[in-house]
Amino acid sequence: MNFKSNKLRDAVVVALVVAAGSATAQAQETTDSTTNLDRISVTGSRIRQVDTETAQPVLTISRAQIEQQGFKSVADILQNIPAAGSPAISRTSPLSSGEAVGGYYIDLRNLGANRTLILVDGRRLGITNDGLQDVASIPSAMVERIEILKDGASTIYGSDAIAGVVNIITRKDFEGAEANVYIGQWDQGDGKRENYDFIMGFRGERGSLTAGVEYTNEDPVWAKDRWFSKDRFPTGEKSAPRPGGLSGTSQWGRFEYNGATYTLRRDVPGLDPTDFASFRPTNGTDVSNPARASTVYSGIKRKSAFMNGTFEFSDNVRFDTSVMYTDRDSFAQNAGYPFFSEDYPLAGPLSADSAFNPVGEDVNYVRRGWEVPREVFNSLTTTRFTGAFSGSFQTGERYWDWEAGYLYNQNKGTQISTGNLNTYAVGQATGPSFLNANGQYQCGTPDDAIPLGFGPGSCTPWNPLIPQGYDAPNSLGDPDVQAYLYQPGQALSRTTTKNYFANIAGSLLTLPAGDLGVAVGVERREESGSFSPDALAQTGISTDLAAGPTAGGYNLNEIYAEFQLPILADVTGAKELTLTAATRYSDYDTFGDTLNSKFGLKWKPIDSLLVRGTSQTFPSYTDPCDTSFGTAAGNARCLQDVPAGFRQPNTSSSGPAQGPGEASDTPFVTGSTPTLTPETSESKTFGFVWSPEFLQGFNTSLDWWNIRIENTIVADSPTDLLDDCYLRGIESRCVGFTRNANGNITDLSFALRNAGYQETEGFDWDVNYRFETGFGNFTTSVQSTYVTKNELKADNSDNPPSQNNGFGGNFRIRSNATINWQLDNLSVTWTARYYSGVKESCFFANRCTLPDYAAPDTGGQIAPQNELGSNTFHDLQVAYNLPWNATVAVGANNVFDHWAAPAYSNPNSGYAYYGGYDIGRFVYMKYQQKF
Repeated sequence: MNFKSNKLRDAVVVALVVAAGSATAQAQETTDSTTNLDRISVTGSRIRQVDTETAQPVLTISRAQIEQQGFKSVADILQNIPAAGSPAISRTSPLSSGEAVGGYYIDLRNLGANRTLILVDGRRLGITNDGLQDVASIPSAMVERIEILKDGASTIYGSDAIAGVVNIITRKDFEGAEANVYIGQWDQGDGKRENYDFIMGFRGERGSLTAGVEYTNEDPVWAKDRWFSKDRFPTGEKSAPRPGGLSGTSQWGRFEYNGATYTLRRDVPGLDPTDFASFRPTNGTDVSNPARASTVYSGIKRKSAFMNGTFEFSDNVRFDTSVMYTDRDSFAQNAGYPFFSEDYPLAGPLSADSAFNPVGEDVNYVRRGWEVPREVFNSLTTTRFTGAFSGSFQTGERYWDWEAGYLYNQNKGTQISTGNLNTYAVGQATGPSFLNANGQYQCGTPDDAIPLGFGPGSCTPWNPLIPQGYDAPNSLGDPDVQAYLYQPGQALSRTTTKNYFANIAGSLLTLPAGDLGVAVGVERREESGSFSPDALAQTGISTDLAAGPTAGGYNLNEIYAEFQLPILADVTGAKELTLTAATRYSDYDTFGDTLNSKFGLKWKPIDSLLVRGTSQTFPSYTDPCDTSFGTAAGNARCLQDVPAGFRQPNTSSSGPAQGPGEASDTPFVTGSTPTLTPETSESKTFGFVWSPEFLQGFNTSLDWWNIRIENTIVADSPTDLLDDCYLRGIESRCVGFTRNANGNITDLSFALRNAGYQETEGFDWDVNYRFETGFGNFTTSVQSTYVTKNELKADNSDNPPSQNNGFGGNFRIRSNATINWQLDNLSVTWTARYYSGVKESCFFANRCTLPDYAAPDTGGQIAPQNELGSNTFHDLQVAYNLPWNATVAVGANNVFDHWAAPAYSNPNSGYAYYGGYDIGRFVYMKYQQKF
């Protein structure tokens, strides 16, 4: 099948049009109305109970609901729930670096992905060395349902469950076999996605075994193939670019001589690149667009195998085990490295004695290595095992449940990178050279020649002034030159989690309003990790980002208890009133101990109403003192530190930046912070669930939530550091960077830090309604998250906090509305995903809707903003059950091919487009066969 011809897209679109003409649509439901009178475990509590409604807000996505949508991976499914924040490391950020690149990390409430705990069957998923949990390592074929606890749960699961908990429940007790095929692509004919899985299982009198395999491949999407990424500053949807935005660090090469800059003429072929007469002064055509050789969406390939087994020794004792193995590979690419000879003393200038020097004296040169792009291949293998004995016993009329087990999770990562120059080799290749008797250019001098080659003790000369595509000896297109200058880098990482646990839960005694439930448990967790960058990066003789090895670990012992105290039952105004309480004591071997406690209330006034309560990098940054687009230009601090008319330099240092978010022209340093101290948090929720008896199938819930984190550990950024200093006047932040006489930042250091507090607050509103008619059954659902506050205090001064709500990738409202219609074997699902509008700084005068905007966190100082409108993406799927126990489905995500406006602040992205939006219309088809 030729996906570039768009045959799949055309077939799916035709099918959707036909189906849409005869039916309305369907969507995702969010609660499971099945009544089960057995005692079950609900995410957020260790106490087994009959009632699935608890004092905490839990969203459930069932297997059926997953199959009704077009998102196939666990990561995409979770990222599209309204409570999810912006992606921590977006697949549209090709310049991201480190071991976490290539994974997908869920961030509930925009509080940071390391404050959302990911569980698999109630047991934590392994972490990276930065404490992130990669949901891309979980095969979707093994998922039975997903439970999202939208509330802090540190007392139940540990201190990293601040923003909430995602519990992925896997398929067990499966009988028979099932095969699935999923194929899709973007409307532009690229980004092909394939998913194939097979699962089988059996049940016997004493146990069951479920096993499966899954293969997934997602091709990358190239920046040159999307309007918002092929140029730095697109003016509007699918529009031409703004003038500028290109890089002067081009593949054409240039050198400085007598106060001017020269490049080889490209209008006349065959010119001698060693003759100064072949060169001309540079002009506006000597630029490049790095996006033309970069990915906008990274590629991912994943192979997984999993098994769940249960063996019942008796009616009261059983053993459960699960094994998972995943091998994930990802790929991203950036344009070749922008090399400035004067930035690398080890490389030095083009020698006066080089056979390629056209002027006979040392000259500094600039050349982008376009012929050798920077590619990053990340591989992560995850090995996971859990084993637990569990059972129950009875004392009198009281039942008790117990469990004791062990979890082992290991992640082993390898990162292969290409396109970085060995600066020592560059110095040799651009040093003295000559034309030998065989007509070959050779390093050294005739009296002291260096052997030709690219191994130890040898050298291959390079002429950095030859443009890309120019046919001349010893250009960067020469494979021997590439082999000598470039060596692939390899970084290795490993993390291991070991968890020993035991708990018991049951009814302690019977009170007038019901049983007093209690659960107690102990845990020991051992975390260890290491990261070893490439050897050349550690020595500092590579253009790769300098980094050193790191290794460490910690252990903790914990004990916890949970209580459910029934206060009233079956009385007027209180069908049920239950108080819940939990506490957890943790003893870390690194900083000491801590105690976390939580209280909740569950109140049912009537049957239908429930009330509840509960390393070195080239980052993009914006200098606030820039007189063109800086938000603090002209204030006293800027006038003190930069000259009049200051402009932030562009990436190539060849002129001023064309707009905000320009990558730095010198590497900034990210490091560790040994003085970090633990943060503390407080979570509060209050809400109700209403299921009126007069309207069967209808239920709605409204929850208020507030989370405040003190002594916050946050990832700093150059822009935040500079804004705090110049815009917000926080003097303690005016350190860690230096400027030269021109005002340009020559070095800057940033790292994790403790920064005052972060607080977020808002409401979750869910509505679900199922009803039957003479022409089919309907299921409707609306899930909405409305954020009323999201603020960050950068230090402990009296300055006002930064207001993030409604800015960049922090949406005030996210909402999903779904309707599903089923008639006999036909099912149609329609989903609308809504994102409210946001603001960003004004970068151009003719794109500034709020020029007089006074930000509340700047004391009334004018900070012009541009308002970007809201966006709604519509999804459609049509499915049909076939007579041979099969189901076929076709669908499209973003069926109307909607695009948002460009966002020059690059929110959660490497381009002028929010990293969580659809990048076109995605069409797909699915086939499921059950045996």
